[in-house]
Amino acid sequence: MPKKEQGWVTFQTSEEERKILEEFCGQSQRTKTEILRELVRGLNQHSSPSNSLPTEEPLYTQNPEIEISTQKKSLKVSSRNILKGVVKRVVTGAVNSEVTLEIIHRVELTSIITRVSVEELDLSEGKEAYAVIKSNDIVIARE
Repeated sequence: MPKKEQGWVTFQTSEEERKILEEFCGQSQRTKTEILRELVRGLNQHSSPSNSLPTEEPLYTQNPEIEISTQKKSLKVSSRNILKGVVKRVVTGAVNSEVTLEIIHRVELTSIITRVSVEELDLSEGKEAYAVIKSNDIVIARE
């Protein structure tokens, strides 16, 4: 049976594109097939022309090492899924706050973090921040 009938997809890429994909696979510790399947599944969310993916900035950062400064020490984050976004809203409670980031148009992530963390990160509507996803926790970070 031909590969096409088995669900295979074959396409050409430039050497630069292959290198980018291979580097991303190495950094994320996922196969090319896993990365491409994830990309294709994400296209359902962006099926209309007005919701197309941005071309200027990738959805995932290619270098997942974000430096975080605490008491003049620089730390690196081991999480591989780091998504840059803009704070869409912050709902502050007595102890915890709900922070919603818009990653791309109409794609939002919400995390519940402490009120103190919101204050220390100076999170407010319109500011850039990062969703750092490790397992099923979403951590908010800021440059």
